[in-house]
Amino acid sequence: MMGLKSIILCALAFSCIQADNFMSNDALLGDLNDMSKDITIECNNKEISVTIDTKSKSFTGIIYPKDLSKNSSCMAEFNYERNPIVYKLPLRSCNTMSTYLNDGMVEYFNTIVLQPHRKLVTNQGKGFHIRCKYQTNDQLLTNVLNMSTTDEAAMIETSKMPTCTMKIFSGKTVKQDVAENVKIGDPLTMVISINSEDVFGLFITDCLVRDGLGWGDQRLIDKSGCSIEDDIMGQFEYSANKTTAVVNFQAHKFPYTTSVYYQCHVHLCLKANNGCANTPPNCSSKKRFRREDQTLEDESPATIEVYSGLYVNEGADSGNPEQMDQVSREKVMDDPYNICISQRNFAISIAIAGLILMLLTVITALILLMRRHKKSVSSSGSSVYSGPYTNTAYSHTS
Repeated sequence: MMGLKSIILCALAFSCIQADNFMSNDALLGDLNDMSKDITIECNNKEISVTIDTKSKSFTGIIYPKDLSKNSSCMAEFNYERNPIVYKLPLRSCNTMSTYLNDGMVEYFNTIVLQPHRKLVTNQGKGFHIRCKYQTNDQLLTNVLNMSTTDEAAMIETSKMPTCTMKIFSGKTVKQDVAENVKIGDPLTMVISINSEDVFGLFITDCLVRDGLGWGDQRLIDKSGCSIEDDIMGQFEYSANKTTAVVNFQAHKFPYTTSVYYQCHVHLCLKANNGCANTPPNCSSKKRFRREDQTLEDESPATIEVYSGLYVNEGADSGNPEQMDQVSREKVMDDPYNICISQRNFAISIAIAGLILMLLTVITALILLMRRHKKSVSSSGSSVYSGPYTNTAYSHTS
């Protein structure tokens, strides 16, 4: 039985868009209300197309995602480009992240910066929050190839494509919040699932982590569904109904960027007639090599590619109060034995303490000098008779 050869993305149809004004701390200043009206956003299947009317005949400058001004693959350079200018922002790289909304939609968001100079960052630069909302896939599995007219085939042809998601949670359970900004070594939980049903199960293969810049990636799960490096990411654990796979791991990143993107292949299997017997996989050495020789695409009705991303900061960044996680912040506030002081006040306190210590040293030295001087004056003023001496015992008169 042959399956669908194409990889079907979980989020396909877009529904609404939103563009917001953005200002950074120093460089991006000025009123952006007028310019935001001249931006058009088109949400496409693999990218977000941003069209900007610069109110001039031509534009010379650069557009890049925030914090990626040095990356040529994400930065677009314009040299006397005719107005309007178009910038394409990929959905799965260049700091574009996604989040699942309560209404079942997926929102992709990023911040782009427009600088009217090709080499310098000036106060004329402007930034914008870009957002696109997508509906999750709801199409029917009707194009199964080379299917026989069995009850199993009829079941597939009338079944909806299950909604598929990849979510990464902070902590070791799914009860925590979805991870968006974490530190190296923080515990994370990846959950890949399809909506619970009686027709399909899932099988996870070919997981990797990418830098989102096209410079590097690292394989995590092989085509047999087995872990490649247990110290980076271990083995997925599957639920009893074979619709959910969970794995715990610690946050990691590439040395040159804070963005990391995870992607996996989800192979659908038919629960009928023991079609999901390979879930979970047997990763013993012999059976693993035997399974690598098989083609899962021929066994699976469809293959879905899921992905998710997050920001991972260096451990040293945790000293920044704005980047401290909420739990640490609450612990500091609740502990009565903790005293918080700003760096500026701490430096002033150290300077004052040093000045006081210096004054005490000078005063002590002056007191010692005064005591020595007093001793010297007392010794020189002592009265010892040195006049003419007459010993009457030996006196002689003539």
